[in-house]
Amino acid sequence: MIAETICSAVAAAGLGIAAVTAYRKRFLAAARLAAYALVPLGLVMTGAVEWAAETAFSPVAWAGFGVLGAAWLLFMGTRSAERRSGGTRKERKAAAKAAQRDAVAPAASAPSLGAGARPAAKPQKAAAPAEDFSDIEAILKKHGI
Repeated sequence: MIAETICSAVAAAGLGIAAVTAYRKRFLAAARLAAYALVPLGLVMTGAVEWAAETAFSPVAWAGFGVLGAAWLLFMGTRSAERRSGGTRKERKAAAKAAQRDAVAPAASAPSLGAGARPAAKPQKAAAPAEDFSDIEAILKKHGI
């Protein structure tokens, strides 16, 4: 009851200030003040203030917040445990299927290439042994290989 009275008084005061602002020819600011002043009045009229007051003093509501907090903690705990175990459930299933597929027929997925599929390629000339591979060696040394 007191919350509704306070919100109504705040709305009335805000509308009064908006009227004074409009009198001073600052219409944009007055419209903005009126909009802010009507928010508490709208909350009172919809019943949101009464609901919030009932929730704040209700032990059942606080117990509900506790249950929500416990659910959140469980959810986050399982996510952190899942990260430590090595990926998501989808990744573990995909790895298990790949391992099973490799165990059954490792070369079954490789396409067979017949001799008649492509014309025979001309043999390439062997690379000259005098080529400079110093840049490749620098990259490999940089990565510790």
